[in-house]
Amino acid sequence: MTTLVELLKKLLRDIVLFVRYASGLKLRHYQEEAARAIVNSVVHHKGLNFVVIFPRQSGKNELQAQVQAYLLTLLSGERNEIVQISPTWKPQTENAMRRLEEVLSNNLIVRDRWQKHFGHIYQVGRARVVFLSGSPTTNIVGATASALLSVDEAQDIQIEKFDKEISPMVASTNATTVFWGTAWTSRTLLARELRTAMSAEARDGIRRVFHLSADQVITEVPAYGKHLQQVLERLGRNHPMVRTQYYCEEIDAEGGLFTPERQALMQGVHPPEALPQPGETYVMLLDVAGADEAAQDLIGSGLSNPGRDATALTIVAVQPGSPDGINQNLPTYRVVHRRLWVGLSHTALFSQIRALAETWRISRLVVDATGVGAGLTAFLDKALPGKVNPFIFSAKTKSQLGWGFLAVVDSGRFRDYACPDEDLGEQARLARKFYREASFCQYTVQPGPDKHLKWGVPDGTRDPGDGELVHDDLLISASLCAVLDEENWQIHLPGLMIPGQDPLKEIDRG
Repeated sequence: MTTLVELLKKLLRDIVLFVRYASGLKLRHYQEEAARAIVNSVVHHKGLNFVVIFPRQSGKNELQAQVQAYLLTLLSGERNEIVQISPTWKPQTENAMRRLEEVLSNNLIVRDRWQKHFGHIYQVGRARVVFLSGSPTTNIVGATASALLSVDEAQDIQIEKFDKEISPMVASTNATTVFWGTAWTSRTLLARELRTAMSAEARDGIRRVFHLSADQVITEVPAYGKHLQQVLERLGRNHPMVRTQYYCEEIDAEGGLFTPERQALMQGVHPPEALPQPGETYVMLLDVAGADEAAQDLIGSGLSNPGRDATALTIVAVQPGSPDGINQNLPTYRVVHRRLWVGLSHTALFSQIRALAETWRISRLVVDATGVGAGLTAFLDKALPGKVNPFIFSAKTKSQLGWGFLAVVDSGRFRDYACPDEDLGEQARLARKFYREASFCQYTVQPGPDKHLKWGVPDGTRDPGDGELVHDDLLISASLCAVLDEENWQIHLPGLMIPGQDPLKEIDRG
């Protein structure tokens, strides 16, 4: 009995040993450092604030659950309360509770001692963990964290919410606080606390920040490198999701979306095509002029304000793999032809699009089916059965389209045709217009777990060079190629099945 008691005491003196022998899990070195620092602050009532920034799928959430299980066991003799905050109840809070349940159920010391109350409270002895949602719509005023306040995905918690309702939970206890997450913009709660913790570190030398990148994870988990390589092939190293979620680099909350570097990635070396070439698979991408510009019903009407917006068509040749040969699982979209219509009646527009579709023997037509586009889409669907893919714009779908198009561009799979500077032809003119639109395209990243992206050329934008209004018709048209990545569709290319991919899928799994 004495030997068993001594063993238990030994395990409870070190969280790393506790996790190794009671939970049967060997923590990675970077997890050990953060775990020991957090526990030390809790046990010795130091009241430190920590920031833990780990890449996706690198063990952040597992570490949270193991720390909670250890503290529940260690502090079970007295009344102690841990509060865990997640940005949403479903799925994030539910996932966090499920992880803790799994850890407690598999832990040799507490698997028969823990209890669950009211669906969101886990208790061992007199110690408890209370799970709450930090969503803007919840009211969580009144909870008290006497031992630890754990804020998960802190980059998605509103600063006002934290300052008003969450931070006071440690006001009377000076409990340790941990902000967990992955990088996002410099305007988030996580970013603010990171800078505060770094300043405190500089003053007293006590480590408070545990900030990893994917490269550091790979040194301990080689398999992570294979996973990361697949992500890089799909999205590209400079995609905002890769920079933030894997390399833990902050991005600007707003700015120009298509930087000169990104525009350089778009530029190919092939010439435009006036007619289809044998053996190629073509897709048409159609952005329809907005509903506010339609004078009457779709068919037979004109555009009441033709100078304000236009219908833009981009024709791309779909080819297997990326140009560098690295990514063979997703296609490259090679722009070969553009059209732009301003002030054309919808009857004539329908006829021209149908004729172009037949001439180019298209495999698919992705068309903006929003507003008046719905009627045009219906007519095209009847004329081109089985080939029309409607896309309806909303704030959510445009955000998804933006992220998806960046994935195509940043992975080198969008290639525009090249025209000499002295070329004054129509295709060269439209290419220059496309890049002007890209240059004036702005973005804003909204706070919150949805990673909402607002993007486009702001209304009323004028080119300072000539004073002309700048729209984004050709840019939106080109971006519709990302729809082909998102869907499970098979094009007639030798041995190529293109699986649907969602750049946010990894993030949703957290």
